[in-house]
Amino acid sequence: MSAPPLRVLFCIGINQNFFDLPADGITPGHVWQAFVSMMDGIKALPGVDFIGDIDDDAHMVGPSDGWPWTAYLLADVDTVDTVKAACNLFRTTPVGDGDAKLWRFAKVEARIGRALTVRDDVELPG
Repeated sequence: MSAPPLRVLFCIGINQNFFDLPADGITPGHVWQAFVSMMDGIKALPGVDFIGDIDDDAHMVGPSDGWPWTAYLLADVDTVDTVKAACNLFRTTPVGDGDAKLWRFAKVEARIGRALTVRDDVELPG
């Protein structure tokens, strides 16, 4: 019997560096291109079952360094190592043609839990 998947909410914040663009030959379009690549990379990881995403950039102005976050991605994930691999895409996804990586413009925090169900150790009344 395999373990149930981890329900993971990837909370994504856009930082001030994005709002200071263009700079160093990088435009907002370069960041968006990298962001889409990173999201596609998470969805393509073995062990990730993508559920959905939310982008709140229409109702949030400026950087987000914590809750409320700018964007969220919800997925069922097989292991903590796969969650780490997903977060690592922020460190490794290139932006533009230079050495910049996505973490320069966005951050991620992964919240790991389980699907909201009654636990096996809870006895429901008749």
